[in-house]
Amino acid sequence: MIKLIFMGTPDFSARVLEGLLTSQDYQILAVVTQPDRAVGRKKEIKMTPVKELALAHNLPVYQPEKLSQSPELSELMQLGAQGIVTAAFGQFLPSTLLASVDFAVNVHASLLPKYRGGAPIHYALINGDEKAGVTIMEMVQEMDAGHMIASRSTAISDQDNVGTLFDRLALLGRDLLLEVLPAYVAGEIEAQPQDPNLVTFSPNISPAEERIDWTKTNRQVFNQIRGMYPWPVAHTYLKGQRFKIHKASLAEGEGQPGQILALTKKSLLVAAGQGALALELVQAAGKPKMTIADFLNGSGRDLAVGDFFDK
Repeated sequence: MIKLIFMGTPDFSARVLEGLLTSQDYQILAVVTQPDRAVGRKKEIKMTPVKELALAHNLPVYQPEKLSQSPELSELMQLGAQGIVTAAFGQFLPSTLLASVDFAVNVHASLLPKYRGGAPIHYALINGDEKAGVTIMEMVQEMDAGHMIASRSTAISDQDNVGTLFDRLALLGRDLLLEVLPAYVAGEIEAQPQDPNLVTFSPNISPAEERIDWTKTNRQVFNQIRGMYPWPVAHTYLKGQRFKIHKASLAEGEGQPGQILALTKKSLLVAAGQGALALELVQAAGKPKMTIADFLNGSGRDLAVGDFFDK
C-alpha cells in the first residue's frame, strides 16, 4: 500500500481524493487544503469540499495559509509519505517537501502544455476550444511545467459551461490517475517533457474580463457567458447598474452592439457585433438570479426595443 499526502481544495479535487480513497492501493496519511473562507453575502465561514470529504473519512487535515516555512510543513515531512498527489490545491509546493518524497504528481484540468495556471476550464470555453482534458504530470518548482505522465481529452459542446465541464473533467482526472499511477510508481511509464513552444497560460479570471463587450460576435459573447458560469459570472450594465447574465443562447438578428432587438413577455434578444443573443438566466442589481421571463415580468417591465445594455 502506497502512503500518500493529498493536496486539493475545490470539488474537482474532492472527486480525485474520493477515487484514491476507494482504492486499496493507497493510504492517505494527511490531506492539505486551503483555509476555510467566508463566502456569500452573509460571509459565512465554509469548509472546502476536500476538507469536508477528508473529515468524513476521519483523515488528518492541514490548512496552512502558506505551506512554505509553516509549522505544518515540518509535520507533513515527518509522516513518512512515499508520494504526494495534488489537484487544484492553489499553492506552490516547497522544494524541501518535494525532495522528501519519492514522487509528486498533479492532476491538471487541461491538455498541457496548453493552459497552465488556475483557470484552464474557463479559458477552454471562452476561447471556443473543441476539446478539453486532463493531464497527470510531475510536480516541479514552476507552475504546471512538469513532465507529463498521461493525458485524456473530452469534446466540448455548446451545452457545456464551467460547471458541466468541471464535473466531467474531475471524473476524467480521477479515473486517469487511478489507471496510470501504479504503473508510473513502478517505473513502467516515462514522463515526457512539455514542448515549450506550445505553452499557453490561463490565469485566474480578472474582474475586468467578466464584463461583456457587445462589439464581439454573438459566438464570442456566448462563449464568455458559458465560460464564466456558474462562476464568476459575466456581466454588463443596464441603466447604469451591473446586470449579470448567467445563461444565453445564440440567435439571429442585426443591430447596434448591446441593443435590444426583440422583446416579449418571455424573451429578450440583444444584438452583438455580429448576430444576437437570447438571454435566458439573468440577475439584475440587488436581485436574485431569475429566468428572463420572471425578470421581464418584474423589474424589466419598463424595457423597450431599442434600449441598450452597457450604456
